[in-house]
Order: sequence, then structure tokens, then C-alpha cells
Amino acid sequence: MPDRLPPLTALRAFDAAARHMSFARAAKELNVTPAALSFQIKSLEDHLGQPLFRRLNRAVELTEAGRMLAPGAAQGFQTLTSAWVQTRRLQDNRTLTVTAGPAFTAKWLAPRFYDFARAHPDIDLRFSASLRVMDFERDEVDVAIRFGHAPDPGLFVEPLAVEWLTPVMTPELAARYPRPEDLRHAPILFDESLDFLDRSCDWAGWFRAAGVDFVPDHGVQFSQADHAIDAALAGAGVVLGRRALVVEDLHEGRLVAPYRLAITLEAQFRFLCPLGLQDRPHIKAFRDWIWHEIAKTAEVSERLSFIAASDVPPAA
Repeated sequence: MPDRLPPLTALRAFDAAARHMSFARAAKELNVTPAALSFQIKSLEDHLGQPLFRRLNRAVELTEAGRMLAPGAAQGFQTLTSAWVQTRRLQDNRTLTVTAGPAFTAKWLAPRFYDFARAHPDIDLRFSASLRVMDFERDEVDVAIRFGHAPDPGLFVEPLAVEWLTPVMTPELAARYPRPEDLRHAPILFDESLDFLDRSCDWAGWFRAAGVDFVPDHGVQFSQADHAIDAALAGAGVVLGRRALVVEDLHEGRLVAPYRLAITLEAQFRFLCPLGLQDRPHIKAFRDWIWHEIAKTAEVSERLSFIAASDVPPAA
């Protein structure tokens, strides 16, 4: 039996029929007549020398040979489709699709994207605010901004600025609570999105680092970081703010970090894209812009003193 592959159209017809288990639905997907699809599958069976389907009265079912061929055919067409999509996207330097978490999108990207758009009018920027695991090929995403430190094989990974946590509040509240120990009497806001971090990166950990014997046990809790920060901006309380999400408000003076002490995190926001594509013109323009924007607010970090999360004293 020759090993050369049968015609691609015949394999495509088989793949569609095997997925739908219906010649009629497969023909509709491929926009051909059922007779034409049946002819393609028959030619494939002739090429193989054995049947791939059992034709029943109102249905079909795969033979042993069909069951063996179906997974490979499906995977082959998925791989071919993915490669074709990626190859076509190499020609597109005008559209840049970026995904980031909702909080990072709301607090870092959205307030700044107009500057990027103004500097690069030839690039159409699209945002997808999501925390789900992205497949760059399937989701047709160019760049992902994700928080973490786990390895990402096969991707270009560029850590952004060192992340830290420190209490932030409005200037009015800062005047009422000038010392860390004064926060015993302040309205505390809890950002539950920090719960996945090491326990030294919570309010209790920050008070231990500051040498204050206090563990806040009540206050308003928020599941989303940007909502907690919005509450702090409204003067509702004091929140443990993460650098990337509060740096613009600190830079502009809407919030203040009066105690200087900040806990640095092992995890960081990272710039991710498929390996080898990081220097494509529109992706590199976005990378360079991000670093330019980070530099504009670097002075906020320079005003703080830091302790690593691993050096925070353990709970008694």
C-alpha cells in the first residue's frame, strides 16, 4: 500500500463527517452537496482499501479504521489552520490585540492608551480584559500582560517594574492617620485579589513589617482590586495598594502613601508574547511605550523604603 497521502479535500470531508457523525451536517459545514461529500469519502475509502464508516438507515458510525484516523485528521487540520492563521497575521502590523486582567486594564492601560494611540496612529489597539489562560494562536492575541512568576515555555517573557504593596489613602485621610499605629482607628479596605500571594503580603504582614502589633479583622472587602482602589479614591478607607494599580494615582496626588514602608513581591506583571515575535514592529512599539510609561512614574517608588516579602517577620 503506498504511503502517500490522499487528496486533502477527501480528508477534509472525512474529518467533518467524523465530527458531526452525519454526512448531511458535514456537507452543510463544507458548503457542498451530500452527494459530493459522500463521493469524497468513498474515494478516501478506495484509497485506503477499507471502509471508514458503516452506513446505517438514518445514521453513520465509524469503523475501527475510521476511529483510528479521526483524531489524527482533526489534529492535523487544527494544526494546519493555526499555522495558516499565524502566517497570515505576520502580514498584519496594523492591529495589536492586548489582553490584561480587568484591574490592570482599568488602572494602568486604559488611562494611558490614548497616548499610545496618538504616538502610533497607524496601529489599531484592541484590549481584552480577562484573567483566563490565553492561547495566543486560538485567541488571536499578540500580547498578554499577566501577574506571576511561573515559567512560560515557548513565550517571550519580560518582567516589568518590581511590584510592591503599601497602604494608600486620600490626602485627607493621611492627615487624620499620620502614623502606622494610627491605622488601628482607620477604616480598612480589604483587596481579596491579593489572597493568592504569600500571607506576608496582607495587612497583618504589613503591620508586622512596620513593627505594629495589630491585625485588622473587619472592614469592607472587595473581590476586585480596582474596586478597592476606587473606594480608597472616594475616601472610604485605606487600602493595601499594589504598585502598578496605584502608581498613577500616587503620581498625580489623588492618593498618598504616607508611611514609606512597602513590601516587595516576588511576582511581577510581565509582558508576554510568542517567542520570536517580540521585535515585530507593532509589538516592539508597544513594549517600548510600556517602559516609557513606567519611567514616567518611577519617582513614586523612589520615595519608598522596601522590605522583601520573604523578610517580613512571621506571625507570632
